[in-house]
Amino acid sequence: MAFEDSHLFNSRELSWIDFDDRVLDEASDKRNPLLERLRFVGISQNNLDEFVNIRVASLHKMISVGYKGSDAAGLTPKEQLKQISIKTHKLVEKQYDIFKNHIVPALNRHKIKILKIDDLSQQQKSYVNSFFDQKLYPVLTPMAVDVSRPFPFITNDTLNIALRIYKPGNEKKKAIAFVQVPDVFPRVIKLPFAENSFIMQEDIIKSNINKLFVGSTIREMACFTITRDMDMDVAESDTSDLMKEIEQELKKRQHGKAMRIEFEADMSSTLKKYITKKINLHEDDCYAIHGPVDLTFVNQLISQVSGHADLMYPKFEPYLPKAVKNGNIFNLVSRSDLFFNHPYDSFDIVTKFIQQAAEDENSLAIKITLYRVSSKSPIIKYLKKAAANGKQVTVLVELKARFDEENNVHWAHELEKAGCHVIYGLVGLKTHCKLALIIRKEGNKISRYMHMATGNYNESTAKHYTDMCIFTKHQEMGMDATNIFNMLSGFSQPPKFHKLTISPNGIRNKLMDMLDNEIKNVKAGHKGFVQMKMNSLSDPRMIRKLYEASAAGVKINLIVRGICNLKVGIPNISENISVHSIVGQFLEHSRIYCFYDNGNNRVFLSSADLMNRNLSRRVELLFPILNHKIKNHILWIYEKMWNDNVKTRFMLPDSTWQHSKPNNEENALDSQKYLLQNRQRLADDLLDSLINPLRK
Repeated sequence: MAFEDSHLFNSRELSWIDFDDRVLDEASDKRNPLLERLRFVGISQNNLDEFVNIRVASLHKMISVGYKGSDAAGLTPKEQLKQISIKTHKLVEKQYDIFKNHIVPALNRHKIKILKIDDLSQQQKSYVNSFFDQKLYPVLTPMAVDVSRPFPFITNDTLNIALRIYKPGNEKKKAIAFVQVPDVFPRVIKLPFAENSFIMQEDIIKSNINKLFVGSTIREMACFTITRDMDMDVAESDTSDLMKEIEQELKKRQHGKAMRIEFEADMSSTLKKYITKKINLHEDDCYAIHGPVDLTFVNQLISQVSGHADLMYPKFEPYLPKAVKNGNIFNLVSRSDLFFNHPYDSFDIVTKFIQQAAEDENSLAIKITLYRVSSKSPIIKYLKKAAANGKQVTVLVELKARFDEENNVHWAHELEKAGCHVIYGLVGLKTHCKLALIIRKEGNKISRYMHMATGNYNESTAKHYTDMCIFTKHQEMGMDATNIFNMLSGFSQPPKFHKLTISPNGIRNKLMDMLDNEIKNVKAGHKGFVQMKMNSLSDPRMIRKLYEASAAGVKINLIVRGICNLKVGIPNISENISVHSIVGQFLEHSRIYCFYDNGNNRVFLSSADLMNRNLSRRVELLFPILNHKIKNHILWIYEKMWNDNVKTRFMLPDSTWQHSKPNNEENALDSQKYLLQNRQRLADDLLDSLINPLRK
């Protein structure tokens, strides 16, 4: 069977919205602390914004160039946009229903209040009026529209107030004006004379708007925001300086075509039609909002709430065993491969690895790939220190990392100034692999130490994302890592890799070969079993191969956090495939690929999801787990996640998702909570077993 029929696939774009719906479900789950429920509302808004910025924008571009093709599910770009509009309108309605009717009343019960002007005491009114006069008024710019002043350009995701006014001396003719809510001040303003009372900045501006239009009569005012195409179009093959090209595109980004408008529901049809006509938007792209426009403000609110630690997840410190915290990492890795599972295990081990390499007199060179790093990255600090100490430092900085381009351009300049050799990867490919290589002189020998991971070199996101990594000085892996960096920095094309597998194409071929092996074993009368975990599953070729394996009798368990184009329960095709999705306190980000292989249990970690972009258009890394204790530990973690019955949703044959429920509280298993509560014991036991050769 070819498994080509479009009915065998879900739409990638619609599946993305389904994931955002699962995130939003966490906002209504009363088992989550109240302020964390509020945070999930903000996450769902942010996810939807990015979806419109990139995916909706991409579909509009396809239509503009006359693209006539369809996606794997058989939908044309126009059909996808139509269904997206239906689903996202329902999602937005759900967002505001949860926010207004469930979370806000619960906040009020805890005396956490978002007030309107009419709710304020006289003292608070005096405060907000003073706040307007002294802080807001000097930076606000009223923008009238008339024959001499054209419709202003509204930048992406800025909050604006649209007004209809009667101008002085001409009270029969209405005019249009705009005021942008400045982001140089918090959108959520904490009020005095109450512990946790707040007011929105736009409400302060609205109550004082007459001061900006002296003599005019305000007939109407309503907030709105516009979401624009934020994708970057960098023609790498046509530019000799990728850095300059990226910098130019960053300047253009805010001027992308309008994709969506969100406006207060009481905005008049006259004002709405005027704005949408000016920015050329269809009715399907208009969202009437029954509440504060743009719910990403909730993070500001949460950060200002005082005295309510009980309404948030308990604070925790990621754990690092003393032997690692106080020891020499090179000595430990010389004794055994090491494994860490973030955020339960501290990311400090990674920064410590680079720090020790920078300060170690025996280290000769550091090579590392950086896709996303924090704005105050300690990794960058130690790379610069290494260069200052005379080490040869080579850093691949991926300038095209979406929404991190500006940050990465900054760090590329900083690293070059410090004397590091900075490279920008291969033309036409993003470099997404997570790999660090330390070259060290040990006696008369040269040793290679490696860190390979599923997640970025970003200590900030490492506190909230689940990712796995290993440290090793395996000789053949070291040779492979050297070849990868030679390929990235020069024109080298390694004839073969011993242990590591890279994409483009290599990872897809490797995984398909492993699936073929499971199929062969089943046909020979043996057990076939595959366990995979990823962020997204959308690559058609990989899905068809999974269908083939399932049809042959291979049992397949998939944990897919986000997009899933595969369907379960199709007779004679996917009856042996089960799909779970975990949405919880941490964002599930690790990629795990396990194959039973007649009891040999081949386990791989990777930077790559099973998406066409990861397998065909990026430099990604798939690395095997060769230490049997680490391998068994990863399989044990996978089993814990698979048996999660608190934060798991499982896919049904109609491609909807059903929330798993424990039979009773005694049988409840929240895998993230379990790993968090047992992080110290698990880390100590694993490390002891690895560095103590007498322990089984």
